[in-house]
Amino acid sequence: MGNRAFLVSICAPIVGEEKQSGQAAEHKHKVTLPTVSNYTIHDVEDTENAKQQGVNSVQAVEVQVQVQGSKPLCDFSNFRANVCEMRGDVRIHTSASSVLFMEPAGSQRDEVWKIKPYPRKGDEFCLSHITELTVKSSKVAPECTEYHDVPAVVFSLTGYTGNLFHDFTDVLVPLFTTASEFDGEVQFLITDMALWWTIKYHTVLQKLSKYPVIDFSKDSQVHCFKHAIVGTHAYMEFTIDSSKAPHNLSMVDFNRFMRGAYSLGRDSVTVLGEHPKVKPRLLIIKRHRTRMFLNLDEIIAMAEELGFEVVIDEANVSSDISRFAALVNSVDVMMGVHGAGLTNCVFLPRNATLIQIVPWGGLDWISRTDFGNPAELMGLRYKQYSIAVDESSLTDQYPRDHDIFKNPISFHQRGFDFIRQTFMDKQNVKLDCRRFRPILLEALDNLNP
Repeated sequence: MGNRAFLVSICAPIVGEEKQSGQAAEHKHKVTLPTVSNYTIHDVEDTENAKQQGVNSVQAVEVQVQVQGSKPLCDFSNFRANVCEMRGDVRIHTSASSVLFMEPAGSQRDEVWKIKPYPRKGDEFCLSHITELTVKSSKVAPECTEYHDVPAVVFSLTGYTGNLFHDFTDVLVPLFTTASEFDGEVQFLITDMALWWTIKYHTVLQKLSKYPVIDFSKDSQVHCFKHAIVGTHAYMEFTIDSSKAPHNLSMVDFNRFMRGAYSLGRDSVTVLGEHPKVKPRLLIIKRHRTRMFLNLDEIIAMAEELGFEVVIDEANVSSDISRFAALVNSVDVMMGVHGAGLTNCVFLPRNATLIQIVPWGGLDWISRTDFGNPAELMGLRYKQYSIAVDESSLTDQYPRDHDIFKNPISFHQRGFDFIRQTFMDKQNVKLDCRRFRPILLEALDNLNP
């Protein structure tokens, strides 16, 4: 495919539980998130979020600085995120949206980079709402008006924030990967500020940085640092690539960090053999709209018959993350339909089981990509249950011989809106309890190692 490869990623839909209600109208910067997010993976010559001016190409600037014995200011080789990192005399002029690296006398470096510090590289719709920063080497710069003894990390809060899945995959996981090594001794500077977002995740931000965030839009200082990172390290959806991450950080580390940030008491699940009188706890995430369990009472009865203590809740974390985090941490097994709050698995104790119910429609691969792989990388057990035709409410809308049942993948060609509306927004689930029962039995077995 030449210089471009294409990755279609079905993201947790904003029309589901992941949506933070009432925020879109209140915050003008909000982007309406499609159920399916299609972003292009570019090579190092990305045309939108990988611009380098003053030389013919990114490769050319790499050759230039290698001759000088130093690496380029920016690394645009990652398919998902561009990151610039500088050590020395770094001046961040917020009102000019510029980051200047002061070159020592005699240096021949001449670099000018354009970067949008949000890890959705290639997603032109998303990045069109992100402020572009100029990162360049220079021998002339405005005088420092504020000095900092700690490193800086610059990132954006526009994009798809406000959707729980994207709050984590686009901001919190990359920010943890980039900033946790500083043990709180780091200054965050935010472009495209979303104050409500910083309030909502204040607990996490405070754990990563001991200093109040700096809002680009309300600041006119020239901030001087000895070390600055523009952009955050990001890899596949909702994951950390420990082979590439700073200090080989992993999703196990992130899971541990989130439990610590919210002071959650359980680090690991209950081993039933060691606690014979304790019932394993199962959290079923219910919904009141779309992708509902139509036979919830029957599912509860089956789970209780198997010995579970069943907890039912709706994953509404728009206002009180701490409450729901504590609930999730208290259970041994969590189950829900794709896009129905499964991002909250970050609060599960180690070795807990996440069960994802995949709606009809050829969504198996993306369900595993978005939640299955991340769960396993966090040290969780993962079970994926793909419903059969008879378990889908689509049978009430289409005849059984319709292609939507015979060849659902073919409908993906109709685009994101059709997939979202048909397989996500207009589908509910009636689990076949006899067919689903072995999944819960396997979850029980996981608690008896």
